[in-house]
Parts: sequence; structure tokens; C-alpha cells
Amino acid sequence: MVTILGIPLDENSSFLEGAKTAPEAIRKAFHSPSTNYCTEDGIDLSQDKHWKDAGDLMLSPMPAAIAEIELAVKAQLEAKHKILCLGGDHSITYPIVKAVSSQHKDLNILHIDAHADLYDDFEGNAYSHASPFARIMESGLAKRLVQVGIRTLNPHQREQAKKFNVEQVEMKDWSDSMRFSFTGPLYISLDLDALDPAFVPGVSHYEPGGFTTRQLLNLLRYLKADVVGADIVELNPTRDVNNMTAMVAAKFVKELLAKLIS
Repeated sequence: MVTILGIPLDENSSFLEGAKTAPEAIRKAFHSPSTNYCTEDGIDLSQDKHWKDAGDLMLSPMPAAIAEIELAVKAQLEAKHKILCLGGDHSITYPIVKAVSSQHKDLNILHIDAHADLYDDFEGNAYSHASPFARIMESGLAKRLVQVGIRTLNPHQREQAKKFNVEQVEMKDWSDSMRFSFTGPLYISLDLDALDPAFVPGVSHYEPGGFTTRQLLNLLRYLKADVVGADIVELNPTRDVNNMTAMVAAKFVKELLAKLIS
């Protein structure tokens, strides 16, 4: 069973608020009559009984929200459910991964993003959405972290990547022939600003030169791994245009559900 869980948190956003309204926007797009529930491989999710939507968490203000997210995700995992979380800003990934790693030893992470999110802290906030992977790696929660689509590295983040032995494929080095495989359980964290802003106007941080939607769909399509959990983060509906970004997010909900169900 796969559980969809909304995590409406944007207190750790460094630039703009708005991501806390994303789970509602993604669900609206997912259920839009303008499309259907079928994945690209033909799985009709409206008929598949291997997933459920558990709604949104009711969170306390920071920092209590971090522990609440971890406990909620852990409860799903202890019930033998896989998890697909809808953010929210990227800070939610740290407590999610903390829960996932407690249930899955030797966890791998595939992080798809324009940003490495490896700051030791950002603007004095250790839980910033720019810092989750520093928290994850310093806590030993993953044996392997692969970051794809990165195009904003500064000297500090390069140093952090070296410190934590992070494998990075910067966008300038991307090739459509690249394929990814992992031995052991895999968690996928998808920040929508990995895509070029032309495809996702509804994000807080525009970073030109990113993936097309098709490139990212193909990355997931050819991925070989035992996917045990995933998140989709950083949709900001206050910046969206005609719900374009929400529809892109809903598309990835379908394809990630297919990965998790298989």
C-alpha cells in the first residue's frame, strides 16, 4: 500500500511563502476532469487499490512541526505502507527521511533539484529548505546521495558536497542518455524547480536552464531501484499560471505512484 500524505509547511522558506497551499492544488489538478488517472504505462490509478490519500497533516508551528512530520510518516511505514508526501517547502524532506531511514537500512536518496540544499544553515535557520540534505547526511541517514539537475552551486555547497561524498550531476553536464540504478532501498525527493521555469512558473525560485518535463519523466521511467518513498516539494500556487505547475506536479504524482506500487 502507498499512502499519499500532504505536508502543508512553508515556514522554512527563505524567499516566498505559499508552498503550504500546494497539497490542495496538487490534488485538485490530480482529480481534474481535463485529464485522467492513467500513468504513461497504462496503470489506471482510479481502479488500483494499492494506494490511498490520507489527507494533510495538521502541524504545529516550527520547530515542533519537524517531530510531528517524522512521527506521522513513521506511523505509515510501521503499518507497512510506502509514502508519497506532497509539500510544502523542501525542509519537510529531513524529518521524512529520518522516519524512512529508521525502517530501511542503507537508504539511498535521489534528489532532483536546481539547488543542492546543503547549506550548514541558511540565514541562521538549521531547518531551512536550503539545508535538509546537510541535516540528512550529517546524521548518517543515507548511505548514498545522488543529486541531479543542480545549477546553483557556490563554494560553500561544493565544500559540503565533498564533505558528505555527495554524487552530483550538474545540469551543465546532463545527457539524455544518462541512466540511474541503485542497490537497496531508494527515496526520491523531487523539487519542482529542477524543471526549467518555462514548464513550472509556480515555484518560488526561478532558475533557468533546467529539465524539460519529458526529460524528467524519462529519468524516472528508466530508473532501476526499489523505491520505498518519495516527496514532491516547492510548488507555490501563488505564482502559478493557469495551474500549469500544479498539473505538472500531478503528472509526477501519477508516475511516482506507479514506481511505488510496482
